[in-house]
Amino acid sequence: MQDHENLNHHEGQKQHPTLAEASAPTTETRNPRSMDLDMLSTQDMLSLINSEDQKVAIAVASQIPEITKAVDIIVDRLKQGGRLFYMGAGTSGRLGILDAAELKPTFGVGKETVEALIAGGPSAITESVEAAEDSFTAGGNGLKERSISAKDVVFGIAASGSTPYVLGGLEVAREAGAATIGLACNSGSKLREYADVVIEVVVGPEVLTGSTRMKAGTAQKMVLNMMSTAVMVKLGKVYENFMVDMQATNAKLRIRANGMIQATTGVDRDEAQRLLNDANHDLKTAIVMGKLNVDATTARERLAKSEGYVRRAITDELK
Repeated sequence: MQDHENLNHHEGQKQHPTLAEASAPTTETRNPRSMDLDMLSTQDMLSLINSEDQKVAIAVASQIPEITKAVDIIVDRLKQGGRLFYMGAGTSGRLGILDAAELKPTFGVGKETVEALIAGGPSAITESVEAAEDSFTAGGNGLKERSISAKDVVFGIAASGSTPYVLGGLEVAREAGAATIGLACNSGSKLREYADVVIEVVVGPEVLTGSTRMKAGTAQKMVLNMMSTAVMVKLGKVYENFMVDMQATNAKLRIRANGMIQATTGVDRDEAQRLLNDANHDLKTAIVMGKLNVDATTARERLAKSEGYVRRAITDELK
């Protein structure tokens, strides 16, 4: 069977792209400010990198309308019982893995809901597997193995906006009816042909030419932080500005959990601990117990009726 990379895309209308075919993306061009990078003093070099980094937040801000669309799509699909898949290669893939991994301890959301796929598989997390990103079929195969469906969302991360592994995954996602989102650091990227929503954070040429682990990676991390946090807030994982679905799995987090209960209910440390113990260490239940002066069973009932939203469980009871 002929390899998918060599087949025409959409009945011969266009060829599957390769990164080498991309036409001079901004992320690959030289930065005129750093032409003498190898001659700078240590302090001047660091100052230059820092001054370039300051452009990243401004570039991210310009994409808030598109990030908003992405958040709303993801929330809608996850509420339907769908899943979110991050896909990327190299730094982009590792950032997706980092974001997904941190959702479990922070919000109680695990791999069954959010999973990250990286070109080259698990070994690519700690070691470079550069050629893996060139396979258009590999990303799609990974999604097929996970039974991608119309309830799901695939979020493709590619600094260049043309990584074949990511584009192939997005194509398979679309064929399955899944929502598709792309994140690039070039304008007019190839992702526009494969994703429903495209976030293009144009940070300009890197200080070190083509080293997209720098500004581009920082931009991607910022977008992922914003996006996943906003998604979790809208899914009821946050009350006020506290991560109330946090898993208190170590001493630091147990102290934090106690502090959250004190801050939200006004009780002292000992009472906060009693509430937490009676709630079987479920923060949401403990907070509702403290706010409404009810037992754990009643608090759980309130939370069930409010679909896990603490504020709703409290305010509906107080009406």
